Amino acid sequence: MFPLSLRLPITLLVLVALAAAGLPAQGTERPDLCSGRWVGTIELPGARLAFDVDFTREPGGTCGGDISIPQQGARDLALKNVRVRGDSLQFEISGIPGTPAFAGAMASDGSVAGRFTQGAGVFSFTMSRGPRPADLAREALKGFDAWVDSAMTAWRVVGLSIGIVVDGETVYLRGHGLRDRARNLPMTPRTLLAIGSASKAFTTFAMGALVDQGRLAWDAPVRTWIPWFRMHDDVATLRLTPRDLVTHRSGLPRHDLVWYNNTTSTREELVRRLAYLPASADLRERYQYNNLMFLTAGFLVGTINGTSWEDGLRQLVLAPLGMTRTNFSVAESQKDPDHSLGYTVRRDTIERLPFRDITLVGPAGSINSSAEEMTKWVTLHLNGGKLGDRQVLQPTTLRDMYRPHTPIGGIGPAPEIGPRSYGLGWFVDTYRGRYRVEHGGNIDGFSAGVTMLPNDRIGIVVLTNQNGAAITEILARTAMDRLLGAERKDWNGEALRARDAAAPAQRQMEERKGEARVPGTRPAHPLAAYAGTYADSGYGAATVSVERDTLVFTYNGITAKLAHWHYETFAGVRNPADPTFADQQFTFRTGTKGRIESLLANFEPSVPPIVLARQPDPRLRDPAFLQRLTGRYQLPTGPVVTIVLRGNVLLYQQGAGIPTELEPEEGTTFVLRANRSISLEFRLDANGNATAIRGSQPGAVFDMPRLP
Repeated sequence: MFPLSLRLPITLLVLVALAAAGLPAQGTERPDLCSGRWVGTIELPGARLAFDVDFTREPGGTCGGDISIPQQGARDLALKNVRVRGDSLQFEISGIPGTPAFAGAMASDGSVAGRFTQGAGVFSFTMSRGPRPADLAREALKGFDAWVDSAMTAWRVVGLSIGIVVDGETVYLRGHGLRDRARNLPMTPRTLLAIGSASKAFTTFAMGALVDQGRLAWDAPVRTWIPWFRMHDDVATLRLTPRDLVTHRSGLPRHDLVWYNNTTSTREELVRRLAYLPASADLRERYQYNNLMFLTAGFLVGTINGTSWEDGLRQLVLAPLGMTRTNFSVAESQKDPDHSLGYTVRRDTIERLPFRDITLVGPAGSINSSAEEMTKWVTLHLNGGKLGDRQVLQPTTLRDMYRPHTPIGGIGPAPEIGPRSYGLGWFVDTYRGRYRVEHGGNIDGFSAGVTMLPNDRIGIVVLTNQNGAAITEILARTAMDRLLGAERKDWNGEALRARDAAAPAQRQMEERKGEARVPGTRPAHPLAAYAGTYADSGYGAATVSVERDTLVFTYNGITAKLAHWHYETFAGVRNPADPTFADQQFTFRTGTKGRIESLLANFEPSVPPIVLARQPDPRLRDPAFLQRLTGRYQLPTGPVVTIVLRGNVLLYQQGAGIPTELEPEEGTTFVLRANRSISLEFRLDANGNATAIRGSQPGAVFDMPRLP
């Protein structure tokens, strides 16, 4: 028997909306029993189970149709043995145990009442001719376009595109504003925009397809498919699963600078770097949003599928949906004649933002699409993973994606919104008591929001060309209020008032940043001493150079001038072309020998500063250069030291002792690996050949001339 549920479906709510709009809920004539939509309830003990039936006249005059029971997640189940005789009606639900059947008769008011049986259970039911939810939705959205335009003006949004789906039909599909401000080009429903992190649900959908095919298991270790996979500790390495990858519970914080603007690494290289990135929590301890885990999930999809992540998504998701213009790169988007530019608002001024290539982290956020094609995506979800007669994804797999996996903590930000959790590529909460799944997306110049009420068969897509736009969620809430027939709360006015109230305080905090500085200090070294390459196994390399008496920091192609803050700490100066490192603080650390040995950077605020070790001169790993340093050198105390080359490494041997490796330090200075307190500096003549070694150790400095 169908399990009980107390949630009311949209089909009951829309009847209330019709009455409020002054529209008739049913015609004055007795309706045809074999046509249109019928809305009803089954009287179960202590509860009512809502359903809706769509009847159609088949060729030859027979009657057919399907039934949906939203509270049970049942969508468009086929009917069989539909029989209409005069005012009597009978039909059964196909493929359900217990042979659920309806038998009833039409009353004088056009409603139908009778008995519902399933197995040994017998219950009464009633149903009446109901309006189509899509028609009601269009009625509820009258005037919405004008409201959208006014909200855009208030938030200084250049352009946006919206698609709304109700009960399998697109009821609103429209572009607002401009996709190109300079050329005055209009936004359209076909305009391509970046959807950012709303891409994550596409990655989990592809994973779900592999699960349905038996090629992936959510709860087996990732090392099942990637044997070399390593995390920050042995427990996470051995136990991390595909489910952990996409639920933000790996223990790893964001570490976003590893991938941001990185155009030289591969996805595999970044997956291998995970072993060196520090964690801030234990595995499955708490929610921590992490794009690198989704990058790994995409790499896993490609590995299992024998393709790239992109090709896997085309095969498993985009091709079945006919999303032919949806792509994975801003470079590809710009080849399309209908694509949007990106913008930001800085100090009340709209500025154009350049495109940023984030292909490297594609599985977490590089998809570009249109409102038109995204409505196909949400329709597939609202239809329970079914596209026409094809079941693209099993309903159980889809429901698993919507299930809360990782609590985010706290209560909802407003009384209408319930506590938040994260599912598989989706945020999960409630809106006015309705179960909601949604995901936003923000990437340079673009913001997106995808919102679905699965039980109510409502889907909303908002794509904008504004950086970090608040309007995506505001539009979704306002549209939901209209569609649900709820009290229309002024979400936009509330958000604008909060923004305006916070602005003066924010400016004041920025103006006071200098109060944290210790006055009257100066750097301990000349600027040239700070120049060099600094690297970490997880984050890779950064460089510090001197340009016109100013230090310049460069990482992943992003540069920022450094201004002295205090002591050995410097702060990033805002680079208008890319402000990533504005106000970021960097501290240089000096070793006991007086040389700068490392750079401390707060790349990830939830862990201690990342220590980037200063790298030696590249010449000190060049065999051709190192060969000039080999030979025999005389210690002042008598023994002869022999320097030999093995590959690109120098070895130090004193007398008949055991050779030990020399580690490059800086210039022509090395340290003994076996005793790091001893350093050796090779002295070169005008031709670059070694003439002597100056050695130093605690309490002594000595010279070793080179022997013929």
